[in-house]
Amino acid sequence: MPDPLYLSLWFPDFSGPAMLPHAMDVLAQFPFSTQRPGVTYFAVQPVSWNEPTVLERRFSPGIAPEEAMTLAADLIHDDYAYICEAYWDLWMLDETGRQWHRAPSVVKFILQGEEFDDCAQEQTGQIQVDFGLDSPFLQENVELTDQAQMKVRENVSKLVEFTMKAEKNTRATGRLLWSESEENLAQKLIARLQRVQ
Repeated sequence: MPDPLYLSLWFPDFSGPAMLPHAMDVLAQFPFSTQRPGVTYFAVQPVSWNEPTVLERRFSPGIAPEEAMTLAADLIHDDYAYICEAYWDLWMLDETGRQWHRAPSVVKFILQGEEFDDCAQEQTGQIQVDFGLDSPFLQENVELTDQAQMKVRENVSKLVEFTMKAEKNTRATGRLLWSESEENLAQKLIARLQRVQ
């Protein structure tokens, strides 16, 4: 059964205005979709997830990450969260389950101030990247033909490459790729990749 997949990142200083440069660094590593480029959604969430947003904007076409961060510049608070949505292109099967195609898949970037939602960032990351369900990377219900193996391998490579760049090129001091299931995500990915070798 598919599980939500996340990347959590922690930084040495994430208070006040220091949040935005870290967010820009992470977004600079992200391979934006060629079909739906840029940031397509931006929201500012005060205090906790139970409160209404104080700012919410959708963009079509998407805007540059710098423009999205400009929207947050006057609303920086340690008890706020900031949400950006963007897309990247992953290999997916069509409705028939026979034809592969590259399709935009949404990814959420959630910046959590140090005091937001009872310091949730301690557990889930100062920047949490929500990739959606893990199914594009595992394709557990797909017969592993030569073509399917290549598509799964490309999706996993894109995930791993972004995860490593997000840590290496952003001054992050901690990184965790995880899913909500009890199973170890790394073991699931390794097991699936061994079947596609």
